[in-house]
Amino acid sequence: MADTIFTKILRGEIPCHPVYEDEHVLAFLDVGPLSRGHTLVIPKQPAETLDKLTDESAAALGRALPRVARGVLAATGAKSYNVLQNNGAAAHQAVLHVHFHVIPKYDDGSGLGIEWKPGKLEGGAELAKAIAAKV
Repeated sequence: MADTIFTKILRGEIPCHPVYEDEHVLAFLDVGPLSRGHTLVIPKQPAETLDKLTDESAAALGRALPRVARGVLAATGAKSYNVLQNNGAAAHQAVLHVHFHVIPKYDDGSGLGIEWKPGKLEGGAELAKAIAAKV
């Protein structure tokens, strides 16, 4: 995996404003926040996309995310938030190191804006069977 800004943060080469850290996870404030309290949660394991994480790192992220979300809400007073995670350039991943965004949403409209264009599920039974066979 190539060096990223996140691997440099993990090595201490670039400073950050940490809010949570354990053996497997680091969470810190985003320097280009969409709203006050926008926090990034990253695994210490270098992996470009979620599917490349070990079960141990994935479980650690799963434990850390609710803790970080509770902290962000308590510290900012926000009542709502988004958790965003992208995998691959086509999915808008800008830093090729797994990361989750915890983005508070405020009444002033700051935070993440989403336009959802739902399609129609076709061939659901076959697709579900094919995915289940690979899990």
